[in-house]
Amino acid sequence: MRKTPQRDDWAPGQFLQLAAVDFTGIYAVHLAAKEERLKMTRLALSLLSAPFLAAVALAGAKVVDPQSLTRWEQVPWYLFALVTAFGLLSVLPFLRLIEAVNAHARTARAINNFRLLYATRLLKDLDWSPNLPIDPRFPETYAPLAWPGINVMVLAIVNSTYLTVGMTGLTGQRPGLPSLMTGILLVALVHYAVYYVRCNVSRRRRLPRNPYEFPNLET
Repeated sequence: MRKTPQRDDWAPGQFLQLAAVDFTGIYAVHLAAKEERLKMTRLALSLLSAPFLAAVALAGAKVVDPQSLTRWEQVPWYLFALVTAFGLLSVLPFLRLIEAVNAHARTARAINNFRLLYATRLLKDLDWSPNLPIDPRFPETYAPLAWPGINVMVLAIVNSTYLTVGMTGLTGQRPGLPSLMTGILLVALVHYAVYYVRCNVSRRRRLPRNPYEFPNLET
């Protein structure tokens, strides 16, 4: 039977191979997360552009008088219904964007745990360690000023505008600008609360067990 090498018998070159796998893995994670965000952003923009395309098509077919689209009270109710429907549909890519951010963070944390297996040994044997975080709590999923967070929040504002305008038009009300902006703000806060709560659930989890008692560092 082949003897399994002990941890102390491992050569420094084997740990360098682990570092190479680490860099390859984190690159794949970033690439996959970026691709997912781009796909969902394109889907959201396609859904949000549908009411405008429908209005242009109806006006071109002379079903709707283009002049009626310039006055709130003359806009047909079914156009407001389209705005509301596609505003609701665009919530799906909004939620998927949140899940993409969470999946990215969870995978990055798993790679950080993987770094714990070799970072200290590399420092001991080669006097070198990767300039990468080895803290299992990093990165935090709630990052509003990072590109994923900005992407999600801008989409939340656009969704809120569609939903507020559509529902207001369906109810037959003629709102003023302050009331319309207030409604958009309130609906956007609901979207923002969903993003905040969903992304912060994992921050309340316990840290994984560290049998090697390596320090949790963020370099």
